[in-house]
Amino acid sequence: MNQFDTPPVVPANPQANVTDLLVDRVRETPNLALFSLPTADGGWSNVTASAFHDQVKALAKGLIASGIQAGDKIGFISKTSYEWTLVDFAIWYAGAVMVPIYETSSPSQIQWILSDSESVAAIVETADHFQRVDEVRADLPDVKHVWQLGLGDIDKLSAAGKDISDDELEARRSAAVGSDLATLIYTAGTTGKPKGCMLTHSNFYETSRSARGAIPEVVNTDSSTVLFITLAHVFARFISVLCIDGGVRVGHEPDTKKLVSALESFQPTFLLAVPRVFEKVYNSAEQKAEAGGKGKIFRKAVHVAVEHSKALDAGKVPLGLKLQFALFDKLVYSKIKKVLGGRAQYAVSGSAPLGLFLGHFYRSMGLTILEGYGLTETTAPLTVNLPSNFKIGKVGPPLPGCSVRIADDGEILGKGVNIFDGYWKNPQATADTFDGEWFKTGDIGTIDDEGYVQVTGRKKEMIVTAGGKNVAPAVLEDPIRSNPIVSQVVVVGDQRPFISALITLDPEMVPVWLNNNGEDATMTMAEAAKNPRVLAEIQSIVDQANTRVSRAESIRKFVVLENDFTEASGHLTPKLSIKRNIVLQDFAPVIDELYNQAPATEGTSLPS
Repeated sequence: MNQFDTPPVVPANPQANVTDLLVDRVRETPNLALFSLPTADGGWSNVTASAFHDQVKALAKGLIASGIQAGDKIGFISKTSYEWTLVDFAIWYAGAVMVPIYETSSPSQIQWILSDSESVAAIVETADHFQRVDEVRADLPDVKHVWQLGLGDIDKLSAAGKDISDDELEARRSAAVGSDLATLIYTAGTTGKPKGCMLTHSNFYETSRSARGAIPEVVNTDSSTVLFITLAHVFARFISVLCIDGGVRVGHEPDTKKLVSALESFQPTFLLAVPRVFEKVYNSAEQKAEAGGKGKIFRKAVHVAVEHSKALDAGKVPLGLKLQFALFDKLVYSKIKKVLGGRAQYAVSGSAPLGLFLGHFYRSMGLTILEGYGLTETTAPLTVNLPSNFKIGKVGPPLPGCSVRIADDGEILGKGVNIFDGYWKNPQATADTFDGEWFKTGDIGTIDDEGYVQVTGRKKEMIVTAGGKNVAPAVLEDPIRSNPIVSQVVVVGDQRPFISALITLDPEMVPVWLNNNGEDATMTMAEAAKNPRVLAEIQSIVDQANTRVSRAESIRKFVVLENDFTEASGHLTPKLSIKRNIVLQDFAPVIDELYNQAPATEGTSLPS
């Protein structure tokens, strides 16, 4: 099959805009808790739909009073928080357009986005954010205001808008229709300067209603979640809108060091995360069990969980497996469930493949991880697994109102209510990314008979060896990255005689692993990169990954770098995706050295 269409579940409403989702929610359930704010004693204080609505309207009036006009662009820099969604909806109520900026962005990146978007104002959270904007303020003559949340500017703006009438606000709020611009989200820029993706009100409004209709078991008024992924990224941003549409109670915890305690106290019914989070939870549990002398029990429990999940797919769980599963549920699985809050039944995972192993493992623990697929250009989801019929290893069928097609060269194409309106002030880039009415995702994949998509690689990342063999890096990288001591993997070998890999170590997990394996846990990452036991562990996981591919596609050599790839080093995007072209450029001498040496199948360590 090369095309699958999912019919809409609700009729389109081209006159609606995103704010109508909040208006409808307040009308239906004014006293429903839409948010919970952390309290000093470690608890949570609820904010009802009507209370949130009142705060949105007050802030929107303040923006109008300050001179913000309909259609104006406003840059926003802040960590994930309640205030993020408050500002988001207030900007929409004022008829304006938010331009989110990652809080890790440099002054030059901030300058480019504010200038290119023609922003007239900026809202920042901290003094540090303000300083970065101020550093380039001379190059931003159109930016008339810079408000700072940390100085209480939300309250000041809200107070300043008291003379704006409800009628004036309603005129602003209701003026935008579905085809109007709702936001400009700049792509992370793994290559070249970031481009502004124009997402319309219909993109958010219709995609939210479609997603709500596709996964009602997840999104409903009895559901709750904790957002910890940055809201500057379209994935979490869309979920924040979807939660208002669906009446889901939302908490926020931007500090991942506090995430476990937040989940334990909040007890969400579903999670939103990238695969790395699920890998970290699993790896931490494994190493904790190893440190406590229970590694053998843990590994047995894992094996039983995976086999139990596979048996469920087969339609019958043997009695012996049932009994083992019940035992380990009390001894092992319940403890991991507690880390995730104890009540989570579902998780929505995106950004990268989860892997069959973890999919089966978590499924047996009672956490159904619904992998989805999409890009900024598709308003986050293009496809998502369905709770009633989810397939581990696939990213589900298209959302209602959307279609997926596989081009002759294997590229995934998308069409529907979620497809963006093009790139801001870049008609050539827009034209290049469409094939008629179909959006070209740049990813390679397949569709099965039920419309379930499997993503197999990134088109521009496909490696062609000197022998003409096509290799998708993700097939090798994903299983290697799942190892506890591995942080990042970059497979290389384009126009080379064989495939190799650059591997970095996880600075959090390596000391634990070293201690559990009788090594000096205080050694530096540079020392660990040369440690024979570490290299042997890496070789083992590389060998396992190689079993997935042919000899010609297998990793023949690898190097363990002394330093990790990070956003600060310039090698990761804000959503922690590899900037492959930058890595290949910066580590060209290391790669050359790999190929200048005699071919081998064992790893080595080189300085980075």
